[in-house]
Amino acid sequence: MYKILIADDHPLFREAIGNVIASGFPTCETLETEDLDAALELAREHDDLDLILLDLNMPGMNGLNGLITLRNDCPTIPVVIVSAEEDKQIVLQAITYGAVGFITKSSPRQQMTEALQQILDGNVYLPSDIIRSDKPASRVHRRHEESQIPPEMMSSLTRRQLLVLERMSEGESNKQIAYNLNIAETTVKAHVSAILRKLGVHNRIQAVLSAGNIDFSEYLKR
Repeated sequence: MYKILIADDHPLFREAIGNVIASGFPTCETLETEDLDAALELAREHDDLDLILLDLNMPGMNGLNGLITLRNDCPTIPVVIVSAEEDKQIVLQAITYGAVGFITKSSPRQQMTEALQQILDGNVYLPSDIIRSDKPASRVHRRHEESQIPPEMMSSLTRRQLLVLERMSEGESNKQIAYNLNIAETTVKAHVSAILRKLGVHNRIQAVLSAGNIDFSEYLKR
């Protein structure tokens, strides 16, 4: 049975996300709070929490500083940002600062459920529509763009590895990739390891962020 803390200052949203959790995870226990201080207190009291769903704009958060405080105070509890923000820079910064996922409040109910399941399965969830967007860039965003995967590194990937990386960038878990490509999950894991090695990155998140705006169709033509 899962135990999830919902930290959001909007009662209607807490009720809404609570309903999503109750529907998708019937045996899940949920706790609620409306500010960062109370979230910290509950997290200390319940060190068996499986997940904290954290709003960026509730009292005490001060933007991503609240996430940093929570991660420093309770480093063993995974934190997911659930926010109305849809700025790619904010999403990337949240992951950089230790969030294991970012769910936008505008996400459809089914998408939220799938995102939560993916995170509870131990994967990172990124909103692919935002990660692959072409919105005007800030300085931080431009630095990210400049550090994208060089063409020669992309060309070193086999066709199957390209297909796996493409699905990783769409936010799919290893299990989903295995199903969609009709291969074993252990094979997917082997491909992921090879992708990280060839691209010179240390983890799945770096690979996904680096491949954010890659046109896979160009590489898959060969």
